[in-house]
Amino acid sequence: MKENWVIGVIGGSGLYEIDAIEDRQWIGVNSPFGQPSDEILFGRIGNVQFRFLPRHGRGHRVAPSDLNARANIDALKRAGCTDILAISAVGSLREEIEPGRFVVVDQFIDRTQGRPASFFGTGMVAHVSMADPVCERLSAHAAAAVEAAGGRVAKGGTYLAMEGPQFSTRAESHLYRQWGADVIGMTAMPEAKLAREAELPYALVCMATDYDCWREDESAVEVTDVLAQMKANSKIARETVVRFAEALPESRTPSPIDSVLDHAMITAPNARDPAVLARLDAVAARWLAANAVSE
Repeated sequence: MKENWVIGVIGGSGLYEIDAIEDRQWIGVNSPFGQPSDEILFGRIGNVQFRFLPRHGRGHRVAPSDLNARANIDALKRAGCTDILAISAVGSLREEIEPGRFVVVDQFIDRTQGRPASFFGTGMVAHVSMADPVCERLSAHAAAAVEAAGGRVAKGGTYLAMEGPQFSTRAESHLYRQWGADVIGMTAMPEAKLAREAELPYALVCMATDYDCWREDESAVEVTDVLAQMKANSKIARETVVRFAEALPESRTPSPIDSVLDHAMITAPNARDPAVLARLDAVAARWLAANAVSE
């Protein structure tokens, strides 16, 4: 079965607006998981429907550790999204990923602490696989779009998610390089995990702004340096979204990620908490509908 694409774009630092979106309307979407970062911009680019959410809110008012990733993903699901294209500024942990280069990552190391990382829990337990945490199809489209927009892109890489809001110590930066991480940021986790639980294929385009602090012969990264490179990157990021829309197939064929909850739910029907199920009415809508009849 084929359907229409509805692309949710989560804009990171430096990407608070996408001018190319037409028929635009900012709409507040309520979530049982709390307040999303901002209203969602509904609109289209060509024939593709888009839902844009600035991750930190317009004006960059929400700190990384205070992001309500559950509300953000839940709100995008309620807004009808079929897939999520996330964009994020990162530090580079590799010489070949120079500031200004884009990276479409395919793996994560999660070092965040205390952030609610699941829609599920006591009353409705689920365990989704995160072995391959991004959508291969969506990531391929994203990488091609960066190139079409004139950007330099690395296809594949490991994102180290740190808590922040402080930048790394030099010791941490060297350690993360030893672990095999390629870029470092503060926001992609638990965002990617929650997208998977919501059965939303997810791709992450990272914009390298600096070399973190592992280069001993250079001064430590400062936010002013990050902002300068971010401004240079943001034009390509906005054009990437346009090229992404232009190159998508006319209709969307199903993804295996669309039905991951079929293999994740573990709580017996008679042990499920109705209050927990009620909060899952959007993120698990397909699964709830399919299992309402069979039980």
